[in-house]
Amino acid sequence: MTFHKVAIIGLGLLGGSTGLAVQAYLPGVATTGWDADDATRVRAAERGLVGQVFDDPAAAVAGADLVILCVPVGAMSAAAAAIAPGLADGVIVSDVGSSKQTVAKALADALPGVAVIPAHPVAGTERSGPDAGFASLFQKRWCIITPPEGADQAKVAALSAFWEALGARVEVMTAQHHDMVLAVTSHLPHLIAYTIVGTADDLEGVTQSEVIKYSAGGFRDFTRIAASDPTMWRDVFLSNKDAVLEMLQRFTEDLTALQRSIRLGDGDALYRHFARTRAIRRSIIEEGQDDARPDFGRSDHSG
Repeated sequence: MTFHKVAIIGLGLLGGSTGLAVQAYLPGVATTGWDADDATRVRAAERGLVGQVFDDPAAAVAGADLVILCVPVGAMSAAAAAIAPGLADGVIVSDVGSSKQTVAKALADALPGVAVIPAHPVAGTERSGPDAGFASLFQKRWCIITPPEGADQAKVAALSAFWEALGARVEVMTAQHHDMVLAVTSHLPHLIAYTIVGTADDLEGVTQSEVIKYSAGGFRDFTRIAASDPTMWRDVFLSNKDAVLEMLQRFTEDLTALQRSIRLGDGDALYRHFARTRAIRRSIIEEGQDDARPDFGRSDHSG
């Protein structure tokens, strides 16, 4: 099973990158798209993010054999309802959302009888909007596919092959397992980054100019994460709240233990913890998921 026409609903960073990647790596596949924002549709057409940008979501998906919803997870249900009248028989509807259980339910409820196979390309930047997309975003990144129970294996295989063609490595798992893993690896780090940057901004004894002036090292990298799209991340935390709250409780307990070690002057406990986390960093580099060069591969003048 191969795809001949892919429709992309939502033309921001992930949607735009998907459209550009299809054109770059699957040149025989036609692409169409739609976005709820008028200005985004205009800019998407100017950049050529997809072959044709439509003003109507149902028209955008007409004749497509794969539809990918690239909207915030809180908007999935509304987007699915909007495209429903135009869906062709046999179409696969997928998405790129960062939480999977709530998205799977929302899409299944909105599109009864349609083959819904959720997915999550674990790739992105802190930028958003139609100017943020680029074709190589998914190269050597993971795409997690979470098919529902009883899904057509030929369609799962076709979706896997699609993402592999765009440069991604594919993993298949349950939606529940995905949400727990991403709560640790993505959602909690973002929540911590938003908190730390907000705390620094709130401190009365440190002026904002000093925070910006001295933001070398760790704080600067937290600000990069904390610059991510606020609408998307609001929806992620609300949609994956059970897993996030469980991981946040674990983190709070670990943070309390570190706090106690510092208070008691237990240098051995601190060293053991830091040595263990350093090894995790090395493993991430060995997996090719980050750059081993000093300062994350930045040049001296980069931000």
